[in-house]
Amino acid sequence: MITRLLVANRGEIARRVFATCRALGVETVAVHSDADADAPFVAEADQAVRLPGNTPTETYLRIDLLLDAARKAGADAVHPGYGFLAENAEFAAAVTDAGLTWVGPPAKAIAAMGDKMAAKALLADAGVPMLPTWTDNDPVTDFPVLVKASAGGGGRGMRTVRDAAGLAEAVASARREAAAAFGDGTVFIERYVERGRHVEVQIFGDTHGTVVALGERDCSIQRRHQKIVEEAPAVLDPELRQRLHAAAVAAGRAVDYVGAGTVEFLLAPTGEFFFLEMNTRLQVEHPVTEAVTGLDLVRLQLLVAEGQPLPSAAAPPADGHAIEVRLCAEDPGQDFRPATGTLHRFTVPGVAGAFAPTKGLRLDSGVVDGSVVGVHYDSMLAKVIAWAPTRAEAARALAGALARAEFHGVTTNRDLLVRVLRSREFAAVEMDTGFLERHDEVFAPLLPADQLPLAALAAGLASATGRRAEATVLAGLPSGWRNVPAFPQVTRYAGPTGEEIEVRYRLNRTGGLAEWSVTPLADEVATAGEAGTDDESPTVTLVEASPDRVVLDVDGVRRVFRVHRAGSAVFVDGPDGAASLAELPRFPLPTAELAAGSLLAPLPGAVTRVHVEVGQRVAAGELLLTLEAMKLEHPVLAPTDGVVAKLPVPAGGQVETGAVLAVIDNSSSARLTPRRDLEPSNPEEAPQ
Repeated sequence: MITRLLVANRGEIARRVFATCRALGVETVAVHSDADADAPFVAEADQAVRLPGNTPTETYLRIDLLLDAARKAGADAVHPGYGFLAENAEFAAAVTDAGLTWVGPPAKAIAAMGDKMAAKALLADAGVPMLPTWTDNDPVTDFPVLVKASAGGGGRGMRTVRDAAGLAEAVASARREAAAAFGDGTVFIERYVERGRHVEVQIFGDTHGTVVALGERDCSIQRRHQKIVEEAPAVLDPELRQRLHAAAVAAGRAVDYVGAGTVEFLLAPTGEFFFLEMNTRLQVEHPVTEAVTGLDLVRLQLLVAEGQPLPSAAAPPADGHAIEVRLCAEDPGQDFRPATGTLHRFTVPGVAGAFAPTKGLRLDSGVVDGSVVGVHYDSMLAKVIAWAPTRAEAARALAGALARAEFHGVTTNRDLLVRVLRSREFAAVEMDTGFLERHDEVFAPLLPADQLPLAALAAGLASATGRRAEATVLAGLPSGWRNVPAFPQVTRYAGPTGEEIEVRYRLNRTGGLAEWSVTPLADEVATAGEAGTDDESPTVTLVEASPDRVVLDVDGVRRVFRVHRAGSAVFVDGPDGAASLAELPRFPLPTAELAAGSLLAPLPGAVTRVHVEVGQRVAAGELLLTLEAMKLEHPVLAPTDGVVAKLPVPAGGQVETGAVLAVIDNSSSARLTPRRDLEPSNPEEAPQ
């Protein structure tokens, strides 16, 4: 039996495995990079071993360091989690060769499915339907196509290409991204199916020859080919479901599969389905399967690894419906640009459980209040899962919990997830892998623009109340009190998109709101004593104010705003949505003026490629640099036509947020620098 388990991973999945280990009485060992030294998963393990460095290649991808950590800690088994080395046959073989129990499929099965081209050939012989596929060296004439990483999944190293002109760069970019994520830059190309649904089957095998399908999941809502909304069971015709399960079991039996695995299919609008890949590990979205089956899949993994048979050769019927969303540190409005920073508050209301099968609301999180989100790893912060008797109830409950949650300090995709869950198309199961590309409306913030002034007013009133609470003289008087009313109090904020917001307000002798205005978002001043003089201005009465809670009566409706301050940052959560503000100093210090046309780094990272030269003329939208952060490549594009005046960061250089990456001169006096490869080798040969 397994007595001490090392989890060769980090974050949320490490915490998930540790939770089941505690329930079973298995001791746990964490490994961690320097950046993860204070992470929650490290604190929850019985023992922890440092992996010196920060990048995946220095730490979580080092087989030698992981085996040495297992030896030091006295572990007798290794669980790979997902990502990193979870589907690396060499790692699986090294673990078993070291005399340790590998909690996963045999190395032979991983290798068979890890070479995705060979896997397609093998499973085609087993009768599993396949898409047309090419290697990256084959001539491709049928577009659109999808470039995919052979060694991994999760959307890494995946590119959609719609014409021959973009194929070469897509292949090169996919290779680099796959190599960074999985240590293997091999890619292949397959036909892209428009309006296809991504449906996958959870299979489980044991060492006694049983392979069973534990239901299916619909994972069609994706960004950058990575799933963000998953549900079980999928909405399918019963006969189609049966055929999908049979194909998945056939795939598992073809490789003598043992442990947890997922067979992924692309379901075409015609009802045809095609094999995509087989993930030889536990999936990120396994909680929705747990919710509808009642099974702890990590527990099954451990029992099967010990040689025990599966409890049943038949899949249990699905009970109710479960939906999961991946909460990520990223800005959907900026092409899903990853975000970094400190999570000052991370709370989801109504959570019934975590890291185990749960009816109701479940939270599997890799972060807590105070966690620092850096650039070295994936942007996923947590998974929020809702179970309910019906699909509609599960979607409503999950959307409501997300809308009321408080995520302060780091930009997230929360608003996008809520809008997807509340959309008519999601309710009608009118979704496919291109859903986000066709529905711009789900990218809008939850908080309407016309409600931001009230959030800013609540922030100003909360700050005023906080200052009075800290006052040492005349603390009982209302903030800004004067014998003769004169000037209002003024607080200035930087808004969610960097715009400047000025809040003016005056309190009366009893502490009520006498007048207020917010500019430039509201041009009129609304006074409580003169309500109704302007149909554009709401009648606002201050009901209650404290440093962390403000209640306003707006046109006869009470609205509660929760206010949280962290330094100069102010976070307001109201009934219509959340706003992140930054209080501006009354007397700002002078700052260095940036050169016109400067392009700044949106987040910390490494410049992997420089595509232009100083003096080169570029067009608006042309690729200048490639920045790598959170294991993904991010293009830096020219904002306007002009000439490249400066490139201060060379390829391989590290940058912090706000660093100047390039300067584009779009003035009429911009001078071109001749390209060296076009200059004559002999000056006398130059044209006169």
